[in-house]
Amino acid sequence: MPAPKLRLSAPHRTAMEGNPWFTSMPRAQRDALVGAAELIHLRRGAMVFRQGDPVHAAGGGFYGLVAGTIKISSLRQDGREAILAVLEPGNWFGEITLIDGSPRTHDATALEALDLLVVPPEAFAQQMHDVVFANAMAAMLAARVRMLYGLTEDATLRSLRARVAHRLLVLARGDATQSVHLRRTLMLPQEALAMMLGVTRQTLSKELNALARDKLISLSYGRIELRSVDALQALVGSG
Repeated sequence: MPAPKLRLSAPHRTAMEGNPWFTSMPRAQRDALVGAAELIHLRRGAMVFRQGDPVHAAGGGFYGLVAGTIKISSLRQDGREAILAVLEPGNWFGEITLIDGSPRTHDATALEALDLLVVPPEAFAQQMHDVVFANAMAAMLAARVRMLYGLTEDATLRSLRARVAHRLLVLARGDATQSVHLRRTLMLPQEALAMMLGVTRQTLSKELNALARDKLISLSYGRIELRSVDALQALVGSG
Protein backbone atom coordinates (compact mmCIF):
# COMPACT_ATOMS: atom_id res chain seq x y z
CA MET A 1 0.00 0.00 0.00
CA PRO A 2 1.51 3.41 -0.95
CA ALA A 3 2.29 5.86 1.84
CA PRO A 4 -0.28 8.64 2.29
CA LYS A 5 0.66 11.94 0.75
CA LEU A 6 1.82 14.67 3.09
CA ARG A 7 -0.76 17.31 3.95
CA LEU A 8 0.58 20.65 5.12
CA SER A 9 -0.97 22.52 8.03
CA ALA A 10 -2.62 25.87 7.29
CA PRO A 11 0.40 27.91 8.56
CA HIS A 12 2.79 25.76 6.54
CA ARG A 13 0.66 26.10 3.42
CA THR A 14 0.51 29.89 3.92
CA ALA A 15 4.31 30.01 4.12
CA MET A 16 4.66 28.04 0.91
CA GLU A 17 2.03 30.06 -0.93
CA GLY A 18 3.89 33.27 -0.02
CA ASN A 19 6.86 32.29 -2.18
CA PRO A 20 6.75 33.59 -5.78
CA TRP A 21 8.69 30.64 -7.20
CA PHE A 22 6.39 28.05 -5.64
CA THR A 23 3.19 29.80 -6.70
CA SER A 24 4.49 30.18 -10.27
CA MET A 25 3.88 26.44 -10.75
CA PRO A 26 0.42 24.98 -11.44
CA ARG A 27 -1.43 23.58 -8.43
CA ALA A 28 -0.96 20.00 -9.61
CA GLN A 29 2.81 20.41 -9.71
CA ARG A 30 2.92 22.08 -6.30
CA ASP A 31 0.89 19.26 -4.80
CA ALA A 32 3.15 16.67 -6.44
CA LEU A 33 6.27 18.31 -5.00
CA VAL A 34 4.86 18.54 -1.48
CA GLY A 35 3.46 15.03 -1.78
CA ALA A 36 6.94 13.68 -2.50
CA ALA A 37 8.35 15.26 0.67
CA GLU A 38 8.75 14.20 4.27
CA LEU A 39 8.19 16.79 7.02
CA ILE A 40 10.98 16.85 9.60
CA HIS A 41 11.71 19.03 12.63
CA LEU A 42 15.17 20.33 13.56
CA ARG A 43 16.32 22.16 16.67
CA ARG A 44 18.08 25.52 16.70
CA GLY A 45 21.73 25.17 15.72
CA ALA A 46 21.22 21.91 13.82
CA MET A 47 23.00 21.53 10.47
CA VAL A 48 20.68 20.79 7.55
CA PHE A 49 23.81 19.98 5.55
CA ARG A 50 27.51 20.81 5.61
CA GLN A 51 29.84 22.02 2.91
CA GLY A 52 31.29 18.96 1.19
CA ASP A 53 28.40 16.61 1.99
CA PRO A 54 27.76 14.19 -0.91
CA VAL A 55 24.45 14.08 -2.76
CA HIS A 56 23.33 10.91 -0.99
CA ALA A 57 24.29 11.98 2.55
CA ALA A 58 21.80 10.88 5.20
CA GLY A 59 18.80 13.20 5.25
CA GLY A 60 19.83 14.85 2.01
CA GLY A 61 17.47 16.09 -0.66
CA PHE A 62 15.66 19.15 -2.01
CA TYR A 63 14.38 21.22 0.90
CA GLY A 64 11.33 23.39 1.47
CA LEU A 65 11.40 25.59 4.58
CA VAL A 66 7.94 25.89 6.12
CA ALA A 67 8.84 27.31 9.56
CA GLY A 68 11.97 28.89 11.03
CA THR A 69 15.00 30.53 9.42
CA ILE A 70 18.19 29.07 7.97
CA LYS A 71 21.64 30.57 7.54
CA ILE A 72 23.48 29.69 4.34
CA SER A 73 27.17 30.28 4.99
CA SER A 74 30.79 29.30 4.42
CA LEU A 75 33.45 28.98 7.12
CA ARG A 76 37.12 29.56 6.40
CA GLN A 77 39.91 27.63 8.05
CA ASP A 78 40.82 30.71 10.10
CA GLY A 79 37.32 30.73 11.59
CA ARG A 80 35.95 33.67 9.57
CA GLU A 81 32.39 33.14 8.39
CA ALA A 82 30.61 34.55 5.36
CA ILE A 83 26.80 34.52 5.39
CA LEU A 84 25.55 34.15 1.83
CA ALA A 85 21.83 34.29 2.56
CA VAL A 86 19.21 33.96 5.27
CA LEU A 87 16.31 31.79 4.15
CA GLU A 88 12.81 32.46 5.44
CA PRO A 89 9.72 30.23 5.36
CA GLY A 90 8.53 29.46 1.84
CA ASN A 91 11.98 29.03 0.32
CA TRP A 92 13.17 25.88 -1.45
CA PHE A 93 16.89 25.16 -1.59
CA GLY A 94 19.56 22.47 -2.01
CA GLU A 95 18.95 21.87 -5.70
CA ILE A 96 22.50 22.37 -6.99
CA THR A 97 23.94 19.15 -5.60
CA LEU A 98 20.95 17.16 -6.82
CA ILE A 99 21.36 18.53 -10.35
CA ASP A 100 25.12 18.21 -10.85
CA GLY A 101 25.91 15.44 -8.35
CA SER A 102 28.76 17.41 -6.76
CA PRO A 103 29.13 17.93 -2.99
CA ARG A 104 27.32 20.69 -1.11
CA THR A 105 28.86 24.10 -1.71
CA HIS A 106 28.12 25.62 1.72
CA ASP A 107 26.66 25.05 5.18
CA ALA A 108 22.95 25.34 6.01
CA THR A 109 22.31 25.95 9.72
CA ALA A 110 19.06 26.36 11.65
CA LEU A 111 18.91 29.80 13.29
CA GLU A 112 15.84 28.64 15.21
CA ALA A 113 13.72 25.50 15.40
CA LEU A 114 12.71 24.40 11.90
CA ASP A 115 9.89 22.61 10.12
CA LEU A 116 11.43 21.38 6.89
CA LEU A 117 10.14 19.50 3.87
CA VAL A 118 12.67 17.04 2.45
CA VAL A 119 12.24 15.65 -1.07
CA PRO A 120 14.66 12.67 -1.37
CA PRO A 121 17.12 12.68 -4.30
CA GLU A 122 15.27 9.86 -6.10
CA ALA A 123 11.93 11.67 -5.81
CA PHE A 124 13.55 14.92 -7.00
CA ALA A 125 14.96 13.12 -10.05
CA GLN A 126 11.48 11.79 -10.80
CA GLN A 127 10.01 15.30 -10.53
CA MET A 128 12.64 16.55 -12.99
CA HIS A 129 11.13 14.27 -15.67
CA ASP A 130 8.10 16.58 -15.62
CA VAL A 131 8.75 19.47 -18.03
CA VAL A 132 6.75 21.92 -15.90
CA PHE A 133 8.88 21.23 -12.84
CA ALA A 134 12.12 21.19 -14.87
CA ASN A 135 11.25 24.60 -16.32
CA ALA A 136 10.48 25.88 -12.82
CA MET A 137 13.90 24.67 -11.64
CA ALA A 138 15.53 26.44 -14.58
CA ALA A 139 13.75 29.65 -13.56
CA MET A 140 14.96 29.20 -9.96
CA LEU A 141 18.56 28.75 -11.09
CA ALA A 142 18.28 31.79 -13.39
CA ALA A 143 17.12 33.87 -10.42
CA ARG A 144 20.06 32.58 -8.36
CA VAL A 145 22.49 33.56 -11.14
CA ARG A 146 20.97 37.04 -11.39
CA MET A 147 21.41 37.48 -7.65
CA LEU A 148 25.03 36.33 -7.83
CA TYR A 149 25.71 38.76 -10.67
CA GLY A 150 24.23 41.51 -8.52
CA LEU A 151 26.51 40.62 -5.61
CA THR A 152 29.50 40.57 -7.96
CA GLU A 153 28.54 43.99 -9.27
CA ASP A 154 28.27 45.23 -5.70
CA ALA A 155 31.74 43.97 -4.82
CA THR A 156 33.46 45.38 -7.92
CA LEU A 157 31.60 48.57 -8.87
CA ARG A 158 29.67 49.97 -5.91
CA SER A 159 30.85 51.89 -2.89
CA LEU A 160 30.43 50.19 0.47
CA ARG A 161 27.54 52.51 1.35
CA ALA A 162 25.73 51.58 -1.87
CA ARG A 163 26.43 47.90 -1.14
CA VAL A 164 24.86 48.28 2.30
CA ALA A 165 21.82 50.01 0.81
CA HIS A 166 21.45 47.31 -1.84
CA ARG A 167 21.65 44.48 0.69
CA LEU A 168 19.03 46.17 2.88
CA LEU A 169 16.67 46.37 -0.10
CA VAL A 170 17.32 42.72 -0.97
CA LEU A 171 16.62 41.69 2.62
CA ALA A 172 13.44 43.77 2.60
CA ARG A 173 12.14 41.41 -0.09
CA GLY A 174 13.07 38.32 1.90
CA ASP A 175 16.66 37.88 0.64
CA ALA A 176 16.42 34.65 -1.38
CA THR A 177 12.62 34.93 -1.55
CA GLN A 178 12.64 38.21 -3.50
CA SER A 179 8.97 38.80 -2.86
CA VAL A 180 7.11 41.49 -4.79
CA HIS A 181 6.12 42.90 -1.41
CA LEU A 182 8.77 45.01 0.30
CA ARG A 183 8.74 45.30 4.09
CA ARG A 184 10.22 48.33 5.79
CA THR A 185 11.27 46.68 9.06
CA LEU A 186 14.19 44.25 9.14
CA MET A 187 14.79 42.18 12.27
CA LEU A 188 18.47 41.44 11.80
CA PRO A 189 21.55 41.66 14.06
CA GLN A 190 24.15 44.00 12.62
CA GLU A 191 26.78 41.30 13.09
CA ALA A 192 24.89 39.05 10.65
CA LEU A 193 24.60 41.88 8.12
CA ALA A 194 28.35 42.51 8.42
CA MET A 195 29.02 38.83 7.66
CA MET A 196 26.80 39.08 4.58
CA LEU A 197 28.80 42.03 3.31
CA GLY A 198 32.22 40.68 4.28
CA VAL A 199 33.11 43.67 6.47
CA THR A 200 33.80 44.18 10.15
CA ARG A 201 31.02 45.06 12.58
CA GLN A 202 32.70 48.45 13.19
CA THR A 203 32.88 49.29 9.49
CA LEU A 204 29.22 48.39 8.98
CA SER A 205 28.19 50.46 12.00
CA LYS A 206 29.85 53.52 10.47
CA GLU A 207 27.93 53.07 7.21
CA LEU A 208 24.59 52.41 8.91
CA ASN A 209 24.99 55.46 11.12
CA ALA A 210 25.68 57.58 8.04
CA LEU A 211 22.48 56.29 6.41
CA ALA A 212 20.61 57.01 9.64
CA ARG A 213 21.96 60.58 9.77
CA ASP A 214 20.68 61.10 6.22
CA LYS A 215 17.29 59.76 7.37
CA LEU A 216 17.32 56.85 4.93
CA ILE A 217 17.03 54.36 7.80
CA SER A 218 16.56 54.29 11.56
CA LEU A 219 18.33 51.93 13.94
CA SER A 220 17.46 50.13 17.15
CA TYR A 221 18.67 46.93 18.78
CA GLY A 222 18.40 44.05 16.29
CA ARG A 223 16.16 46.18 14.07
CA ILE A 224 16.62 48.35 10.97
CA GLU A 225 13.77 50.51 9.68
CA LEU A 226 13.82 51.61 6.04
CA ARG A 227 12.59 55.20 6.12
CA SER A 228 13.13 56.13 2.46
CA VAL A 229 13.13 53.25 0.00
CA ASP A 230 13.36 55.66 -2.95
CA ALA A 231 16.49 57.28 -1.54
CA LEU A 232 18.08 53.89 -0.87
CA GLN A 233 17.33 52.81 -4.47
CA ALA A 234 18.80 56.08 -5.77
CA LEU A 235 21.96 55.47 -3.74
CA VAL A 236 22.28 51.98 -5.22
CA GLY A 237 21.76 53.36 -8.73
CA SER A 238 24.42 56.01 -8.29
CA GLY A 239 26.89 53.42 -6.99
